[in-house]
Amino acid sequence: MVQDYFHADPVYYKEVKEYALEHRKNPTPAEALLWKKLRNRKDGFKFRRQHIIDKYIADFVCLKKGVVIEIDGNIHQMPDVKENDEVRTARLNELGFEVLRFSNEDILKRKEDVIKGIIEYLQEKGDFISPSRPSESMPPPHPLQRRGEGEAVVLGITGTGGAGKSTVTDELIRRFLNLFEDKTVAIISVDPSKKKTGGALLGDRIRMNTLPHPRAYMRSLATRESDKALSSAVREAIEVCKSADFDLIILESSGIGQGDTTIVDYCDVSLYVMTPEYGAATQLEKINMLDYADVIAINKFDKAGALDALHDVRKQYKRDHLIFNAKEEDLPVVGTIASQFNDKGVNELFGLLLEKIKEKTEVVYGEIPHYDHKNTVNQSQIIPPQRVRYLAEIVETIQERKKWIEEQCEIASELYRITGVLDLSGVESSIKLNQLHQELESQLDPTYQKFIKEWGSLQKKYHTEFLEYEVRDKMIRQPLFTESLSHTRIPKIALPKFKDWGDILRWQLEENVPGEFPYTAGVFPLKREGEDPTRMFAGEGSPERTNKRFHYVSLDQPAKRLSTAFDSVTLYGENPDHRPDIYGKVGNSGVSIATVDDAKKLYSGFDLCDPKTSVSMTINGPAPIILAFFMNAAIDQQCEKYITEQGLWDEVNKKIKERFEEGKQPAYGNGHNPLPEGNSGLGLRLLGISGDEVLDKKVYEKIKAHTLHIARGTVQADILKEDQAQNTCIFSTEFALKMMGDVQEYFILNKVQNFYSVSISGYHIAEAGANPVTQLAFTLANGFTYVEYYLSRGMHIDDFAPNLSFFFSNGMDPEYAVIGRVARRIWARAMKYKYKGNERSQKLKYHIQTSGRSLHAQEIDFNDIRTTLQALYAIYDNCNSLHTNAYDEAITTPTEESVRRAMAIQLIINHELGTAKNENPNQGSFLIEELTDLVEEAVLSEFNRISERGGVLGSMERMYQRNKIQEESLYYESLKNNGQLPLIGVNTFLNKNGSPTILPKEVIRSTDEEKAGQINNLKAFQKEHANESKKKLKQLQDTAVQNGNIFNELMETVKHCSLGQITHALYEVGGQYRRNM
Repeated sequence: MVQDYFHADPVYYKEVKEYALEHRKNPTPAEALLWKKLRNRKDGFKFRRQHIIDKYIADFVCLKKGVVIEIDGNIHQMPDVKENDEVRTARLNELGFEVLRFSNEDILKRKEDVIKGIIEYLQEKGDFISPSRPSESMPPPHPLQRRGEGEAVVLGITGTGGAGKSTVTDELIRRFLNLFEDKTVAIISVDPSKKKTGGALLGDRIRMNTLPHPRAYMRSLATRESDKALSSAVREAIEVCKSADFDLIILESSGIGQGDTTIVDYCDVSLYVMTPEYGAATQLEKINMLDYADVIAINKFDKAGALDALHDVRKQYKRDHLIFNAKEEDLPVVGTIASQFNDKGVNELFGLLLEKIKEKTEVVYGEIPHYDHKNTVNQSQIIPPQRVRYLAEIVETIQERKKWIEEQCEIASELYRITGVLDLSGVESSIKLNQLHQELESQLDPTYQKFIKEWGSLQKKYHTEFLEYEVRDKMIRQPLFTESLSHTRIPKIALPKFKDWGDILRWQLEENVPGEFPYTAGVFPLKREGEDPTRMFAGEGSPERTNKRFHYVSLDQPAKRLSTAFDSVTLYGENPDHRPDIYGKVGNSGVSIATVDDAKKLYSGFDLCDPKTSVSMTINGPAPIILAFFMNAAIDQQCEKYITEQGLWDEVNKKIKERFEEGKQPAYGNGHNPLPEGNSGLGLRLLGISGDEVLDKKVYEKIKAHTLHIARGTVQADILKEDQAQNTCIFSTEFALKMMGDVQEYFILNKVQNFYSVSISGYHIAEAGANPVTQLAFTLANGFTYVEYYLSRGMHIDDFAPNLSFFFSNGMDPEYAVIGRVARRIWARAMKYKYKGNERSQKLKYHIQTSGRSLHAQEIDFNDIRTTLQALYAIYDNCNSLHTNAYDEAITTPTEESVRRAMAIQLIINHELGTAKNENPNQGSFLIEELTDLVEEAVLSEFNRISERGGVLGSMERMYQRNKIQEESLYYESLKNNGQLPLIGVNTFLNKNGSPTILPKEVIRSTDEEKAGQINNLKAFQKEHANESKKKLKQLQDTAVQNGNIFNELMETVKHCSLGQITHALYEVGGQYRRNM
């Protein structure tokens, strides 16, 4: 309580308060009987019991009317006690309170008459004005509306700073609003004021995802005093919320110390939030709230020692409440992980609070859901606690393997020398050497002995005209030599001319030929013929405009490798709309995709099941939804092909006509745009309708299974990188990871072998400012985190590892020359020796995009030089696909002319540069080998630093990755600014005009016509599917809440619902991102 009426010594006040709280727990029979009636807020009058006024404790008080009710036992008939009562009444009258006295007998024998008399008295009496503030200085009283028995319950939430009170509060609000669809909630959140400046960071609202809800209201207050947990305005704020007819009022205090119990005086039910990190168990004796809280939540229950903390707190609760024989699971002490989607502990906490509200206030909002009160210890965690050291274990595994390799190579070298001596020596002097030879041979691993013996055969193999090798049961035969204009035979794979067995063995164990473990030089024996690694990024305006660009960049190319950029509206999972902040972004810097029909238009004319067609989609937050769009577009393409082959279009067109008899079937460009050159129209005949609506179910399912099995492509879907660097997070990290796992699980069950379920991305980490070592370390660490998570879900390593791909940046730093080599070697060894993965699992495949950060708006013609050098790094390092940035990306979206130049960079290197005819040009370079070792060691050291912070997820919680990226970005910018890092045409070698920033000749933007078209198409889609969408969204939500496979449900949901509808439906069941401060 704020001490409005207390004028005695604070120490004495504390003693009185402890006595009042103790007596509140043990009322007399008469007090208990009267409280049962008064607590119902009969006729809108709220009473408090055992309430301190000055130095006295009132049995019951209605502060609004200033009426104190005293229940006197027989002892009050004694003269000295009567005298004390008179003094007490006089003092309360001085403070403006009226005192009504009743005996125990009055209450026990004629309860109803007493209640009736109290209510009538209160109704006649005017509102109470506190004498602590003169009435003439007060504003006119607010006309508070009475709500009778339905008056709001006040739930007080308090706890230590950083315990996660705001997150717990947000999760409780979300459950309350979802469960009780006609109820409203007000949140009064108090943050501390700084003693030095008087300022306060009202940061709780940043953590609240439920605030936009129309049935929720929040008000942030500052304490105005550094040593207080609540604001002096809290009481008035609560009364205002009551007058506004809120059903539940949540009062969240600022972080409190061990002795603070202030919130108890303002609420009907109290919740204390703490963490397992409270120190020694004896510290619990000092926490006063453990005595008074109705429910206790131990949040961040995924921390080490959480189970011990739960045991200790429950033990302390038993002592504090003298219930030594109570079962632990029956106590109101719950372990929670509020940051985790649909957390069992928070579910249990919510149920407990509803029960406490019913018990203490007899207010029932509706049916209380049943949650298993024994589930707290069975918390689901992303990475099991026993696996948190996974990165350190990988480091140990790799370092042990390197040590073993060095030992074996030394033995091999000694054997080579002894063998040479034996070959030169006579029989008489060779007995001892033979013994030593046999001893060393027994120490050398038999597999390694085989490597040495077969070295000559390996050299011969790569000196033949053709190399034959097997890929997925298919025999491939490719030439091993090309001929230059000078008629020189240029080998595609060049081998070293080592003689020493130690050198031969070391080369095979550290380097080896491309396609052989540890895949340092590449994961395939040779590059695929007839398919350059070119993959160009495109996306602007409507699906039709981007489709036209795709056909432009792939025209006359034997392989169609498409990379899709989405606009920010799509990246954040929203629908195109007239709302100003959305409208301006529709179709800018990426393509606008809101429905499955948009996806069909976007990829129309490309056979998505052709082995030479692959699609990459750079999207993360709503990636599972966009992936479901893509898969359905691919399936319906194959349905169209089947209908054509079987001559079924007449029958199908009849069904389409019946479906769209009230409206026009959607069309490419709304029927106004001609198909671009190269577009056959494949994928456009089933716009607005799904293949399962026009074909027999068995036929459709067969086509669907075949499509899923052979479609090629990649979806980025890397949510860890988003949290660390790029910020397009829309779902919580835990929920996003759950959906990623669902996608991979779906891929396994449906035998999706040619599509990468995630592209683990370092590119955006580098673009945010990280140096190449940090980019590589963070990216690989993220990759191993996905591995651990998928394993924890029961997937087998060989079922999912081949579906993982990587995406790196290539800048100008020397480390970029070996980024692929190091990544492949670390991944292969970890997969083989730590996770026991097979050969496919050991192969790390990655895409490279040249550095966007290295492009400058000054002297933009020089950007192509930088991009060419970066592309050379990537091609020499055997990347699996490559995107070269256009020179004008520093100032505008690339034009067709600049994109053509960017493509030419790759084509010139691949087809004109002589050394690029060789496919392992980096092998044998002293510098490359030294850099490889240095970068690998630096990456492993970073793994250890991340592991010390609790792995990737623990480091993210501490914002370690984000802080490191920012520091490295600042270092780069400072060197660039002071000239220590020379950048030609930017801070040195300036032209005569000073190399000013170049303005774009052509600015590529979406037109108002395109924006309007997207909005209109969306509305038409939603109208057409209105009957189905609500049901499908409910099914999706139920699947999420029941922990089912969300992607499996999404494959059906997207046929009838738009991107924004799906995103917001998933928000409602707890999947929204909660921003770190």
